Amino acid sequence: MDNVFLGKLDEVFNWCRKNSLWYLLFATACCGIELMQAGGPRTDLDRFGAVFRATPRQSDLLLVAGTITYKMASRVQRLYEQMAEPKYVIAMGSCANCGGLFDPSYSVLKGVDKIVPVDVYIPGCPPRPEALAEGIMKLQEKIMKERNLSKAKA
Repeated sequence: MDNVFLGKLDEVFNWCRKNSLWYLLFATACCGIELMQAGGPRTDLDRFGAVFRATPRQSDLLLVAGTITYKMASRVQRLYEQMAEPKYVIAMGSCANCGGLFDPSYSVLKGVDKIVPVDVYIPGCPPRPEALAEGIMKLQEKIMKERNLSKAKA
């Protein structure tokens, strides 16, 4: 009945953060179909604690899936700024990573990392839902290495 758990406070907070990633959907192209499939029964992002939210104020993960044009760039940046700290970004697909197939176009942003800091890149055109699940696991590993309360930052 009398259980005692010992651990660092950073590890406890990070464990809570990594198992409750609420993501904001921002799908603009064919990667959005794969993003929707990732929430289905085969990949089931819910098992990672990843639940989609429709508002940036309740989200801590921005999933950018697909082509971002210069016209949409300011909106993506605004959504990112409205998210509470700590916040993370996953760029999903070649278009979000570097412009992809539409790179020669004058209106396409050559990577979402030009406007927001990206934590995990998922390659592919479009990437499979399993790749998104692996990207979320990589982000969880990164979250567990964070040191917010201790003096020595990781």
